[in-house]
Amino acid sequence: MKTKKLTAILLAFVMVFALAACTAGTESTEKDGNTGSSQNTEDQSATSSKAGNESDKSGKILVAYFSATGNTEGVAQKLANGLGADLYEITPSEPYTDEDLDYNNSKSRSSVEMNDPSARPAISGTVANMEQYDVVFIGYPIWWGESPRIMSTFVESYDFSGKTLVAFCTSASSGFGNSDSALRSAAKGAKWLEGRRFSAGASADDVLAWANGLGIK
Repeated sequence: MKTKKLTAILLAFVMVFALAACTAGTESTEKDGNTGSSQNTEDQSATSSKAGNESDKSGKILVAYFSATGNTEGVAQKLANGLGADLYEITPSEPYTDEDLDYNNSKSRSSVEMNDPSARPAISGTVANMEQYDVVFIGYPIWWGESPRIMSTFVESYDFSGKTLVAFCTSASSGFGNSDSALRSAAKGAKWLEGRRFSAGASADDVLAWANGLGIK
């Protein structure tokens, strides 16, 4: 009789220990599973954060232009819209009149300015935080085969060191030529890409095809 009682007690202890072992194993498994899930979440968060930081590194683009008759403005707007760039109009302190733009008159304002390489027409306003831009497109009409003197005023007003600059121009027939040579000389610390001339009616597709081919994005 005593032997049977001892046997029953021993079996009871064995069952208790077995249940305890099973419970500990389950808790350990759940704990390990939760740890793995937490680690995966942290890894995904770190990857997402890294991607976000890399995206933040993409530089901003500015399209700055001078347009006496509106032709260059149209191209500049298409360029800015297509690239998602900021747009800035280079506005002369003294606006140009039709008489000022009469290239047949050697005494007209534009003729006098273009005959004087040192002429620097004043600009109204400035670009806020120019340092935030990595790429700057500079647009202008062709005057006497060159960029207007006001463009030199603009370029000489900022430090473009380390930035990428690209000139574009509009004209009825003149090619791009060396129209940006004076601008390049004024911003030697910048990286200049090859510019292009457009007609006043250039399509957005043509403008963006050129810009996207520069490899700046």
